[in-house]
Amino acid sequence: MIRILVNCAGIQIRHPCEDFPDADFNAVMQVNLNSVFTLCRDAGKHMLALDPSPTTGRRGSIINFASLLTFQGGLNVPAYAASKGAVGQLTKSFANGWSEKGVTVNAIAPGYIATEMNTALLNDKERLASISARIPAGRWGTPEDFKGSVVYLASKAGAYVSGHTLVVDGGWMGR
Repeated sequence: MIRILVNCAGIQIRHPCEDFPDADFNAVMQVNLNSVFTLCRDAGKHMLALDPSPTTGRRGSIINFASLLTFQGGLNVPAYAASKGAVGQLTKSFANGWSEKGVTVNAIAPGYIATEMNTALLNDKERLASISARIPAGRWGTPEDFKGSVVYLASKAGAYVSGHTLVVDGGWMGR
């Protein structure tokens, strides 16, 4: 029985927009958007058939990982920005169809996180300094910074939240 789905996979490929190869664009869209759609659709269908949980009153909770680039265009990442913008809208669409049926669907939009996917940025001293200077929290995030937001959205405390994209970015979007 599946009651919680967290879609937290993604890839990023950088090229200048004018040189971005179709194959790389399609690869990013496949991982970042198409797989999210498929997993939401299939797990959501399963959740809709469940009896409501006695703890949360829900049949299920889906949490998709979006990005700051759900809201901003980024630099040399048109496929990533397009895919994460689409994840934000996909989240709202599923939430519109399923919230009244007991399945909440939300997204989390991370800011700059120190992970393998950002190795190129972390190794570029100039870019690292310019990004770091703009983060009010004074540091890049870590995967541990998402424990609370994921648990909240999946728990009884978050049962009335659906169709929302929660920004977890150390204050980046507030600037």
